[in-house]
Amino acid sequence: MALQKTLEMDFATELNRTQRIRVYDAREDLTPAEVSAAMNQIITTNIISGSGGELTGKVAARVITKETEDISVL
Repeated sequence: MALQKTLEMDFATELNRTQRIRVYDAREDLTPAEVSAAMNQIITTNIISGSGGELTGKVAARVITKETEDISVL
């Protein structure tokens, strides 16, 4: 059985859309302050732009835990 943690960060864009960024294999001990600071840095450095335009603000963030179990079919 394997566990995978994914951090999802949702941002507002200049065209009033939402842009989602996923970080796979997120650390177990992430704090809300660290996630907020990372989101602020992504916005201020303007390193990501998509069809919705530049990122303008934070909307939401979450950690998703996925459990995978292999099944033997032999």
